[in-house]
Amino acid sequence: MDAAEFRCRGKEMVDYVADYLENIEQRPVSADVEPGYLRSLIPTEAPLEPDNYDDIIKDVERVIMPGITHWHSPYFYAYFAAANSYPAILADMLCGAIGCIGFSWASSPACTELETVMLDWLGKMLKLPDDFIAGTLGHGGGVIQGTASEATLMSLLAARCKALRKIQAANPEILESEIRPKLVAYTSEQAHSSVERASLIGEVTMRMVPTDSTYAVRGSTLKKMLEEDKAAGLIPFFFCATLGTTGSCAFDHITELGPLCNKENVWMHIDAAYAGSAFICPEFRPLLNGIEFADSFNFNPHKWLLVNFDCSTMW
Repeated sequence: MDAAEFRCRGKEMVDYVADYLENIEQRPVSADVEPGYLRSLIPTEAPLEPDNYDDIIKDVERVIMPGITHWHSPYFYAYFAAANSYPAILADMLCGAIGCIGFSWASSPACTELETVMLDWLGKMLKLPDDFIAGTLGHGGGVIQGTASEATLMSLLAARCKALRKIQAANPEILESEIRPKLVAYTSEQAHSSVERASLIGEVTMRMVPTDSTYAVRGSTLKKMLEEDKAAGLIPFFFCATLGTTGSCAFDHITELGPLCNKENVWMHIDAAYAGSAFICPEFRPLLNGIEFADSFNFNPHKWLLVNFDCSTMW
């Protein structure tokens, strides 16, 4: 495909996408297929010769669309049916064309700096404490992760590293292999499964904290568990609070939990993947009170903010 054909096919694709979104309600919301349906519809090996572009587009309708759950259909009532927009789709086209890999400032100065500035914008919209804002000094600041699952894992690994360094600094003779089995992380019994998965990847024990009648974790409950574990010779080091659980949109009481975690040197991560976008609204911002006690915080702009998946922001 040369530039001339790309211009032509690109315009056709924009029309295809616009037609798809404008008429999405005419498609069945969920796929009426059985597991493994797709394998029989395509060759078992990659073709030796390229397919005709028109045939590929026909295969999108023949092979792909029957197996799609149409998240943006007005009849889709699960999760979030608001995870893209026309400007975001156009932005993805430009990102795909530039194709920069922003793993360091030198690899892409604009990518690195734009991410920092945009996360400051977003943090200020949420009225995050100044410690979370990079500003011109470069302290604090946020980064974009793929999902909240990644953000939870990153925060748990950071907390584990911090705990190990602190213990070994005070007791150089103790080996890391002796410390790790004693580390304990905590989260709500209502937390997303990705929180427990993070502890499995991080190879630490995670205890599920019981919730109250509103499915929220209280400070008194966590305090009791911390005391029990410390008395047993264990080392509490991480707590993941949830603001807006997936099951019931429950909010852990971070104004109680935050001071406790700070006092006990327990890293508090706040997972607001589900409800965090709402904190931009002044009437919902009080639900974020207590964020000043957190060591890390995450929510998903690809829920409600019309940003294409995947865009999960973490400070």
